[in-house]
Order: sequence, then C-alpha cells, then structure tokens
Amino acid sequence: MSPVFPEAIGAAPQPSIDSTDGTQSRPGWRAAALCALRERDPLAKADAVGTLHAEVLDAASRGAAYWDAARTLVAPADLPGRPARPELVEPRSLQRRSMSTPQGRVVLLHALAHIEFNAINLALDAVWRFANLPDAFYADWLRVAAEEAYHFSLLRQRLADYGHVYGDFPAHNGLWEMCERTSGDVLARMALVPRVLEARGLDASPPIRARLKQAGDDESAAILDIILRDEVGHVRIGNHWFRYLCDARGLDPHAAWLTLAAQYNAPRMRGPFNFEARRSAGFDQAELDTLAAQDAAAASESAAPNGTEEK
Repeated sequence: MSPVFPEAIGAAPQPSIDSTDGTQSRPGWRAAALCALRERDPLAKADAVGTLHAEVLDAASRGAAYWDAARTLVAPADLPGRPARPELVEPRSLQRRSMSTPQGRVVLLHALAHIEFNAINLALDAVWRFANLPDAFYADWLRVAAEEAYHFSLLRQRLADYGHVYGDFPAHNGLWEMCERTSGDVLARMALVPRVLEARGLDASPPIRARLKQAGDDESAAILDIILRDEVGHVRIGNHWFRYLCDARGLDPHAAWLTLAAQYNAPRMRGPFNFEARRSAGFDQAELDTLAAQDAAAASESAAPNGTEEK
C-alpha cells in the first residue's frame, strides 16, 4: 500500500476497489486526494500530491486505475488543511508595495505563493468531491494539483532566497471561499474557479513579470514564465470540463456561464485581458467579446458621476 493512503479519513468510510488482476482491494485515489487536501503542512501536502500523481501515472502506464468514481465521500470538518500562518485577512487590508524594492518583491512573491498553495487545494478538492465523473476528469485535476505544487515549491525557494518563508505576511481567503460556494455543483465549480478566478492569472502574469524584469529580478520573472505556461493548460482543462458538463445537461455554455456568475456572485471581470493566452486556454471569440463588453460597461459606470462601486 502506498504511504499516501491513510488508515482512515475522518468519519468517512475508507473506499476500496476490487482490482481486475486478482490483487487485494485497495483505497481509491480520490480518497488519497482528500487526505492530501487535509494535510496542514505545505511541504508535506506538496510531497503527498507528487507521490500520488507519480503513482497514478505509473498505474496508467499499466492500464490500471483506482479512482473509485462511483463512491460519494463524506466531507470532513477540517477542510482545507493549511498551516497556522499566514494570517487570513480581508483583501482590502492587504498592503501594496512597490516592486522596485526588495521588500515589495517579497510581499508579491508571498502573495503568489499563497495563490499557488490555494490552487493545490482547489484542484485536490475537485478530485475527491465530485463523484461519477470520467476517470479523465480526476486525472486532469490531479495533474493540475501536481503542477501547482511545483509552482509553490519554486516560489517557496525564491522566498527563502530573500530570507522569508510562506506565512510571513497576511493573505486573503478569496479562492477557497469560491471553492466552498461551489461545493454542491461541479458545473458551477468548473464555470467559476478555473474560468474566472484562475483565468485572471493569465491576465495578471505578463505585467507582473514585466515589472519584475524591470526591477532586475530575472529569477522571479522566470518563475512567472513557468506559471503562465502551465496555467494556460489548467484553464484549458477547466474550459473542457465546463463544456463537457454543459453538453451533458443540455445547456448553452455562454448562457450557463452568465447565469452561474450571477448566481454565485462571481467577481466582475475587468481588463486589461490577455486575449492571446485566453484563446490558447480554450475561450472562444464570443466569450472574449463578452468580457470586453463587460469591461467597457464597468468603465462607463466608474466614469459616471454617480457610478456604482464595483463589488
């Protein structure tokens, strides 16, 4: 039995799968993803994800799979597993600092590390929470979790270069809050986490990278290149499964996205947008036109004397 599989997972019954080759039944990979999600130590979480992903790839090379997709797992009360620090505060209370100074770059790197740590949790949550989906769905999101863990390790090391560790600065909990709001519907999760929150990284990465380069921080800029490359693939995965689920439910993807964004109070999209990266990530032209129209409407509201304030 792999060390990533626990003896038990909270009050949830331990899933098992009867293998086709006559070997003893074993815990499912979705249960292992839940165990990794509950891990509080960031390094141990990243290691657990890497070990599980390697095991999945090895089994896939032999034509084996142990997802236990039909089983509904019980959500424990301690999700997500995270360390005591950083302190979680309201986004508006976070200080903004110039990237022209080392301290400002450290604060930025810490914020990016927090995003990547949360992204590990988001991907693991998609793996364990939603039952009765194709094996490819779980394999895709576990791969995303492994790549997010790699991003976190790069940023953690870069923070160490500056003499800091993850947890040294406050952070906000916005990503996980949307994860919780969409926990009851996999379509809402695919619509709003990868296609809205994570897609914002496609827009934000190039200007951040440019400012890091301008400040002479080539090492941090190179990490941003890796993250942007991989995040295009992550958002593409979200787009694929969103459209798959819309097709299964007989829904128009464009109309479904607008409805879900309003229903779940998704953040309003503001430009500038990285349309090239969004196209590579699977957004179609109609979706990009909608984003541009929403941004133009928001700009008009902001310019009006009595314009409403963006939420």
